[in-house]
This record gives sequence, structure tokens and C-alpha cells, in this order.
Amino acid sequence: MYKLKGSPTTGLFGATLGFFIGFAAVALFGPTAHKFKTLMDLSPQQVGLLVAAPSLSGSLLRIPFSAWVDTTGGRKPFLVLLVLSILGMLGLTLVVYLLYPARLTASLYPLLLLLGVLCGAGIATFSVGIGQVSYWFPQARQGSALGTYAGAGNMAPGIFSFILPIALSSWGLAGSYLAWLVFLVAGTALYYLAGRNCWYFQLLDQGLSKDKARDMARNHGQEIFPAGTLKETLVISARVWRTWSLVLIYFTTFGGFIALTAWLPTYWQSFIGVSAVTAGLLTALYSILTSVIRIVGGAISDRLTGETTLILALLTMLVGGILMTVSSSYGLSVTAEILMALGMGVGNAAVFKLVPKEVPQAVGGAAGWVGGLGAFGGFAIPPLMGLFVIMQGNAGYAQGFVTFIALAVLSLGLAIVLKQTHARRLSKVPLEQAASKR
Repeated sequence: MYKLKGSPTTGLFGATLGFFIGFAAVALFGPTAHKFKTLMDLSPQQVGLLVAAPSLSGSLLRIPFSAWVDTTGGRKPFLVLLVLSILGMLGLTLVVYLLYPARLTASLYPLLLLLGVLCGAGIATFSVGIGQVSYWFPQARQGSALGTYAGAGNMAPGIFSFILPIALSSWGLAGSYLAWLVFLVAGTALYYLAGRNCWYFQLLDQGLSKDKARDMARNHGQEIFPAGTLKETLVISARVWRTWSLVLIYFTTFGGFIALTAWLPTYWQSFIGVSAVTAGLLTALYSILTSVIRIVGGAISDRLTGETTLILALLTMLVGGILMTVSSSYGLSVTAEILMALGMGVGNAAVFKLVPKEVPQAVGGAAGWVGGLGAFGGFAIPPLMGLFVIMQGNAGYAQGFVTFIALAVLSLGLAIVLKQTHARRLSKVPLEQAASKR
């Protein structure tokens, strides 16, 4: 007798919990890395690399670990990534407790860089969870499920941006790192208890053949199944041109989201002239709104289709980008920021509604490519915007949003092509069915 545990709802809860915990793992490192600058005599480039290290590893690791989901389910990849982030946080906690501030020297820079890379493993849980949730839910509910998963998980940075100043003032740097380590360990333990693979992978673990596991899981309602090994799922998804269209669109929406969370504090202070506290609140507003609206965007995608939702979202983002470019006033910039948050959040949800729809034979591999390479927008976009500041001075903080206008237009064109291509594929089905009857 084969035992099946969990349900789509519990599968969604476990994956969301794991992603929230993983994303929270890096919430402390970036804002506190600047404290090491003077003590270690670091250059601005070294500080920049130190702050970016978790995001870089978190993006790159998404590709292989997401593909791993197609061979073993999401549970093992999730736990490995969370344990790696625990090791990074443990190392940082020990460094701060034992060496900060008097014994922290430049010779320890490579160690801090390595520990930052390990902490970034928690970010890579995103794409793992996309695959894990996708296999649990039927196509008709993918948008809502994935929107809830990503929206709730993405709230971690915004929530912890409020908690961090309180923690640092109350517990100090060492106490804060210890608190984050305890939180990460406890969260990983909770995922160990709550995280569940879909029925297909549970049956494989109990010794069934792939064919029998597929048939039994299908009888329980599972619709999507993996195609092959880790390497095969990456290759299969890479051969589908729609994967790369979604990569570029996600580069715009999610990569743009990461880029703006780093860019907006400086924009608000240097260009609009608000205080550091107000700039932080406005940035937190953008971050949390983008995450929360992603949940709504998933439900909209189920109703309107992913392609239509994506087109509407990109149009909203485009309007926001245009307004940011021409704005020089506080009120108009707030309005523009909200429009960009709405467009990016809904767009992020729509992209991952389309991943299992456009590449159903290799969801994990496609999610890895899209989530991993798309996130690189967070590193590529800020330097491009910075060029406008170098060339135009203070006005460049607004003119740099031309970058988002260009990306939105390009992504909009790709979304329209995806919609037209899907319509043509649907129109061929009745013709093929009629031909088979003849």
C-alpha cells in the first residue's frame, strides 16, 4: 500500500515558508556590509562586490537547483540551499562575535565574500519553489498558486527592512546576526516538517516505476510531470525559444524590481530631496506593494490568461517609467513609483503562470533559466542607470528611467508574440483533430 502525504494547499504552504526563510537569510548582510568598509579599508568596488555577492550566487544557483527539482522534487534542493545559507550565516555570526571590530582586517575580505556567497543560497530557493508548486497544481490554478507563493515569499525583504533598524539598535551587530541565525535554523526545521513533494515524486521514492507513478499521480489530479534528468531538463527547456522570451521579460520585471530597491533610496534623496527616513519608507512601500500585488496578479492571470495579464502589466510599468523620466515633483514620482510597482508585481506573477504553460515538459529547467538569468537584471540595470548620472549630473537620476522604458517596450513586444503564438497553436488543434477523424 502506497502512502501519499500532503495536498496542493500544504505543498504551497511548505514551499512559501521555505522561500520566505531563504530570502530573509540575506536581509541582514547587505545593509550591514558597509560597516566593514572603514575597518577593513575597502574600496567602493570591494564593498559593492561584497554587497552583491549573495544576490549573484542566489541567481546562479537557481539554474541547477531548479532543474534538480525535475529529478527529485523540491524538498532536497530546498533543504540543501537552506543548510548552505545557515553555514554562511553561522560563519558571519562567528566573525562578528570574535573579530568585530578590533580584529577585522583586510585579509579577511575573501572569507566575508565566501560567507556572503553561502548566504545567497537562500535566495535560490525561489526557483526551486516554483517547480515544487507547479507540479502540485493543475494549469487552471497555476497563476493563483504561484502568485501567492512568490508574493508572500518576496515580502521578506520589505518586512525585514522595518525590523532591521530596531534589531541593530536593541541587540547590536553581533546580537542581530545571532538572532538571524536562530531564525534561519528554526525556519529550516519548520520547512523540514512542512515541505512536501508532489505525489509523483512521493511514489517514486516508494519504489514505483516512472510510468506507474505517473498514472497513479494523474489519478489524484496531478497534470504536469518532468521529462528527464537534471541535464536533460536544462537542455530541453533551453531549446524552447519561449523560455528565452520569458527570461528577458523577467529580466525586466523581477530584475527591474531588484534594481529599483537599490536605486530608489538614492533617487529619493539625491533627486527629490527627501530625508533618508522618508526615502527608506518610500522604497519599502515600493518593495512591499510589488510583492503583495503579485498575489493578486496570479489570480488575474488565471482569469485573463498569462499573456493578456502580462501585456497589461507591462503597459502599466511603461507608463510608470515614462512618468518617472519626466517627473521632478514628489507627488508625480510617488504616483509613478506605484504604477511601476503594480506593473512589475503583476508582470512577475504572469511570467510564472506562463512557465508551466509554455514549457510543461521541463518546468524546473525553465524556471531555473527564467528565475536565475532574469534576476541578473538586478545587477545589470543599476550601472546602466548610473551612466545617465555620470553624463547628466543630478538630472540623470530621473533620465536613467529611460532604461526601463526601453526594456518595457521590448518585453511588451515579446509578450504580444507569445500571445499570438499561443493563439495559433490553439487554432491548429481543431484542424488536427478533424484530420485524425478523417
